[in-house]
Amino acid sequence: MASIYDFTVEKPDGTEVSLSEFQGKPMLIVNTATGCGFTPQYEDLKNLYNTYSGQGLEIIDIPCDQFGHQAPGTDEEIHTFCTANFGTPYEQYKKSEVNGDGQLPLYAFLKEQQGFEGFTGEKADFMDGYLKENVDPNYADNDDIKWNFTKFLVSKDGDVVARFEPTVDMAVVEEAVKEQL
Repeated sequence: MASIYDFTVEKPDGTEVSLSEFQGKPMLIVNTATGCGFTPQYEDLKNLYNTYSGQGLEIIDIPCDQFGHQAPGTDEEIHTFCTANFGTPYEQYKKSEVNGDGQLPLYAFLKEQQGFEGFTGEKADFMDGYLKENVDPNYADNDDIKWNFTKFLVSKDGDVVARFEPTVDMAVVEEAVKEQL
């Protein structure tokens, strides 16, 4: 059976990074976008990283343009946007797909470990209605990533312990991260 440490992510320059480099550290893996209603979560991610990276937290930021073309531009343009507007201090990886034939193998594994259980939080009803009307009336019947800023929390032992949809309050995410430190 595969382990999270069997997977790699790619830097914008093409360098492969094995997730085994983060063994013993909790990871928050998130598909991001620069032009999304959830883009302000970059600020929350920065604060999480600044607060907990000294205790081992790693944020694996993988921009994705599969949802409403909300991550246009090159990897360099995305990085410039994030550092200029949010001061993101963590590594951003190559823009990649999280669903479909071109998805990163990492995302197939993550979705297998933590399936979609529905939206919660302040914008849950909005996302449910939007996806049913504009994307797929049966969107909830599969474990695909539904939108930008879906987060997977990996324990320092390498277990995928939680999946947070973008509508989940970041205070809930922070509490779960603290439990993994």
